[in-house]
Amino acid sequence: MTAPVAVFGVGNRSRGDDAVGPLLLERLRGWLEARGLQGRFDLFEAYQLQVENALDLEGRDVALFIDARQAAASGADFRRLDGAVTAATCHSHMLEPGAVLAVHRQVTGREPPPAFALGVRAERFGLGDGISEAAQAAMTEAWRLLETLAADPRPASWQAITSTRIREEEPWQQGRPP
Repeated sequence: MTAPVAVFGVGNRSRGDDAVGPLLLERLRGWLEARGLQGRFDLFEAYQLQVENALDLEGRDVALFIDARQAAASGADFRRLDGAVTAATCHSHMLEPGAVLAVHRQVTGREPPPAFALGVRAERFGLGDGISEAAQAAMTEAWRLLETLAADPRPASWQAITSTRIREEEPWQQGRPP
């Protein structure tokens, strides 16, 4: 049976802060098991997203992509993916989450589930690097948000969180000049 929620932890554990997606996914796995909620979630760890991940969205109520982001507006940048990417702009070896949604649409002929991205601020991506202090702090912020999301994994609840977070940000983070 397909779980209603798909969570993707994207990154390479050997490349410094790029490990934040898989590390948060690992922590989420333990949190879900401790609460008996693991049957409601399918967790996917990937170095990078591929076209095949589009099929992992089939039959889901909601999807979440967790990844390290150098340009994250905050420690934990949570947003809804609009899916405006077209499959024609996708590359075959690595996809952004929006492109995975576009591939799903193209392959299945159906709309993908509502999808969200949790970008975790990161600085270092060198092979063999450890997690930076900035990424560790961002992971703490991201974890608090992830607990909230996992406790109420309804798309409407997640959308409400994105709306609240935008209102709390500075005007320049909303695309308006200061």
